[in-house]
Formats: sequence, structure tokens, C-alpha cells
Amino acid sequence: MSKACQITGKTSMIGNNVSHSLRRTKRSFDVNLFTKKFYYVEEDCWIVLKVSAAGLRIINRIGLDAALKQAVAKGYVDWKDIEIIG
Repeated sequence: MSKACQITGKTSMIGNNVSHSLRRTKRSFDVNLFTKKFYYVEEDCWIVLKVSAAGLRIINRIGLDAALKQAVAKGYVDWKDIEIIG
């Protein structure tokens, strides 16, 4: 699985390291990702998502079900890609 948030769709960005002499070399800015377990009340099961810190805030604000429906509608995650635990 890639380094991308399943709720917000955030991925790593490419930028430059800039030294004191202003020499530029490429680097990547990775996403602040967590592997989190959530209890999905609508399906009565636990699911595992790779979410960023911003994704956690969205889930806390609008709820897990609404966040998942929004992510599926935008194409960030597919229902078959969500890992279900027992």
C-alpha cells in the first residue's frame, strides 16, 4: 500500500533541500500517516485505515461513516481496499 491517506488523499510531495550556499538537491516531504483501528458502527465491525493527522481531524469532526463516504466519492479509497477485522 502506498504512502497516502485513505481519507484525504494526501501523498508525499517533492521539494528541495537548500544548503547554506543555496545548492538545491531533491528531497521528499512524507505525509504524517498513522495506521489506526476504528469501530465502524454501521457494519458492526472494526476496520483498519491509513490516515493522516488531518484525516483524523476530519473523522472526529464529521464522523467515520460520512468521512468514508466522502473519500469513496472522491476516489481516495475503494470499499474493497478497507481492511475489516472480525
